[in-house]
Amino acid sequence: MEVPRYLLKRLKPIRLLLLDVDGVLTDGGLVYHDDGSESKVFDVKDGHGIKLLQRAGIEVGFLTGRYSRAARNRARDLGIELVLEGIKNKIKAYEEVLTRKNLSDEEVAFMGDDLVDIPVLRRVGLAVSVPDACQDVFPYVHYITQHSGGKGACREICEMILKAQKKWSSVTDRYFED
Repeated sequence: MEVPRYLLKRLKPIRLLLLDVDGVLTDGGLVYHDDGSESKVFDVKDGHGIKLLQRAGIEVGFLTGRYSRAARNRARDLGIELVLEGIKNKIKAYEEVLTRKNLSDEEVAFMGDDLVDIPVLRRVGLAVSVPDACQDVFPYVHYITQHSGGKGACREICEMILKAQKKWSSVTDRYFED
């Protein structure tokens, strides 16, 4: 995927990618089992994109409004330590992350898909949504992915960040060696 030129200035300083979970890393569907547990489906390509970002030294975190064992398990599998769940006031949590990580707005990308995400989308250096997001989100994002939530949208942004920062080759060369 080629990086849109108008996004280069926003992609280059990114040091943290924050992700909503439901509707961004999943298609938004929730499956409730008889025992009260739930299931979510995550895209393996999104997971590999996250690992590539981490390999390049870019941190990834979850900022989600729901508590979910499935999301915690996915974060653990991917080595994601920054997991903020059950967050009702995402902007407050975001500001705490900035302070704790000593980051500026310009160094953070956020992918969200619903009304609760708008305050953070308005602040970050790179605001991203998915095409099947709540329509009210679109005026506040810099980019709408080609892929839907849970279907490669996260991978799309991971690749853009890596390519804009000229880190793509260094994290993928191992796959092309003879």
